[in-house]
Parts: sequence; C-alpha cells; structure tokens
Amino acid sequence: MLSERMQSKIMRVLNHRYLRLSPTDAKKLPDPHKDQKYMLYAHIPFCEQLCPYCSFNRYPFSEERAVPYFANLKKEMHMLKDMGYDFSSLYIGGGTPTVMIDELCSTIDLARDIFSLKEVSTETNPNHLIPEVIDKLSGRVQRLSVGVQSFNDNLLKQMERYGKYGSGIQTLERLIEVKNSFDSLNVDMIFNFPGQSEEMLVADLACILESHASQVTFYPLMASPAVARSLARTLGTVDYRREEHYYSMICEALAGGNNPPYSFANAWAFNATGNGNTMIDEYIIDYEEYPAIGSGGLSYLDGSLYVNTFSVKDYNAMIESGNMSLVGKTPFTKWDRMRYRLMMQLFGLRLDKIQWQQDFNCSVAQGLPMEYTFFKSIGAFSYEDDEQILLSPKGRYLLVSLMREFFIGVNKVRDQARANLDPEERELLFGS
Repeated sequence: MLSERMQSKIMRVLNHRYLRLSPTDAKKLPDPHKDQKYMLYAHIPFCEQLCPYCSFNRYPFSEERAVPYFANLKKEMHMLKDMGYDFSSLYIGGGTPTVMIDELCSTIDLARDIFSLKEVSTETNPNHLIPEVIDKLSGRVQRLSVGVQSFNDNLLKQMERYGKYGSGIQTLERLIEVKNSFDSLNVDMIFNFPGQSEEMLVADLACILESHASQVTFYPLMASPAVARSLARTLGTVDYRREEHYYSMICEALAGGNNPPYSFANAWAFNATGNGNTMIDEYIIDYEEYPAIGSGGLSYLDGSLYVNTFSVKDYNAMIESGNMSLVGKTPFTKWDRMRYRLMMQLFGLRLDKIQWQQDFNCSVAQGLPMEYTFFKSIGAFSYEDDEQILLSPKGRYLLVSLMREFFIGVNKVRDQARANLDPEERELLFGS
C-alpha cells in the first residue's frame, strides 16, 4: 500500500525527532493531578532465557538479582502512594513477571492494599500455565496475557522458544486448561515472520479459534536496532510488502463474516464475541497518562516521556537511596501531544472530538491539518460527525503500520537507555 509506505517513512523521521532522550536530574516523577485518571505499569525484567527478537528490558533470571529487585519495586509503589497517586488498574509486564510467582503475588497483594485497584493484568509465558502458578494468580489477576507468538513448531525453534516453552500443541492444550481461571485470557501472537507462510498463519488462526481465548492480540514483527542482528540471524529479514495481506487474513478469520467469533478491540487486538472484559495490552489507549515503576519502565506524565534506568544494579541503588530511578526525559510539544492523541485514539478505533477540543482548544482539522487531510483523503475514516471519528478497515491497517513504526521508535529509546549499561550488564544482554 503506497499510503502505508509514505506514512512509515514520515513516521521514522518524526520518531527520530521527538523520541529522543535527554538526561534528567529529576529524583521523582511529577505529582499527580486531582482529576486525572492514571494506570500503574510495573516492569519485571527477568526471563529464564532471552528471545532474540525482544527489545524490552530483560535480563537472564537469577534469584540473587530478582529478590532485591522485587523488594525495591514495592518501595517504589510506596513512593507513588506517598506522592498522592492512586490507581484502579495495574499492568505488569516484562520480561516474564511470573518468573518468581510468590514474589509476584506479594507485589500484587501490596498494590491491592495501598491502591484502589479494580483490575490487574499480568504477562506470562506458556511454560508457566501450570497449577502451581495459575492457582496463585486466579483471583489476584483478572487478565492473563500469554506470550505464544506462534503455534508452529518450526517458527518456535527459530525463535528459540520450542525448548523453553514446549511445542505448539502443548501450548494450545495449556491454554484450553486455564481459559476459565481468569476474567480474560489474552493470547499474544506475532505475524509476518520471515519464515512464515500463509499456510502457517492459517494454522495459527485455527489454533486460536480452538483455544476459545477471550482475547487475541496479533502484533506485526518489529524490533529495534539493538536486536536487529540477532533477529536477522535467527529469523531472517522482515518483508513488509506482505504485512497488509497477512493482516487481512487475520481480520477475516477472526472478525469477518456474519457471525464472527471475535470483534475488534483495537486495530490489532480482538475480543471474543460476548466477552465483556475490555482490558488490553495497549493500556496507553485507555490511560493517556501513566507512571511506570521498575528498571526500564517508561512513564508518560504532564506531556513528557520519562525513562527509568535500564540497569538493575543502578535501579536497586537509586530506590534504596530514596530516589526514583529516572535517567531520561523527552518533553512533548503541543503538536507532539496532538499527534500522540490522534494515533492512540484512532488505533483504539474512535477519536473523541469533543475531548480533543477541550484539551487542545482547536479541532482535529485545525490542529493537525496535514495528518487529518491525509487520513481523510485515503479513506481511513468510516464515519465522522461533530463528536467522533471512526476508523475504516483501510484505516485499521494504516494504524497497525503506524503503531509498528511508533513502537520501533520506542524501542530505539530503549536502545538509547541501554547504551549506558556497564560492560557486565551489557554482556548479560548481548554477549561479549
């Protein structure tokens, strides 16, 4: 799609300009605003083995590293509480948050004690879909998100996940066993692997339907320069020319026809028909502002992006000294904030024009005339009135490609933060 290629190139240029970290001497995040709705993100950076395509902050698991880290994560929660923050939603990402299940549960219990939580979402991997983990999470966690990526054994071997997490059929069986243990069971999938054929994607979709998962998220393959070599070495070079076709196959299988099994939750997430739980991975759609705790956490508050240190050693030292672990900050201009709002709300399938006018004192067309005209001219909007803009099927794929480029830009921010790691921690991540 020509419009997608144009948009991707423009997005890369813009990301280079406004997703650029500057050092900060701030010792804590900004104080909360009374009427602002916040969600809390907590990052657990430990994995039993590191996946070659993953750009998130992650370290090889060791109990020696993890135990003090969880203790400091709890201290950081108390810091936010003392500042006046409160949260109705907690999202725990990684890494593999369930790598030490008792530590994770005590962290969730503390969060429930000191904040007004109504929902908790956590990520995990297929090998943790076992009774000793699921029994402890059930009741504590409302939404479990499982990183499956693919059910194809050859792809799992290329990703170095087969030996760690089991075969595709084993994962499918585990998903079926635990699907009733949570309000929402999300399956994270990736599409457009270099070695993925149409037949492989069709088989993955059949497994999703057989799993009866209450939610599925299909991400296009994306990575940062820091993992580009390991990605190319293990998986090959990504062909973006077929991405739209694969995305169309996913949409048709899950949300097409007269009685589809799923409906769109956002441009790349799907909710099972009749599933009333709407929690999603892209919490930045429902919560425009969010503080993040933990090493490698990214916060968006008061129009600025804040980045926590990617060093676990430095994180522990900073929290133990009574400070938060901030090392970088990127202020957004009004134009940046409007572009961010446009992207996030359209990705969520609906832009609220009334809220936009209140927040920016202009219309969408006045604030972002080029972007608005571009989307409208190519048929990205299915409906527009004085209150809202809704996305068309063509617009959905454009937002998928836009978000792909945005997250690649965010991954470059992570790369900037990782550049300051000492040699010992860099070797843990990338080898010598």
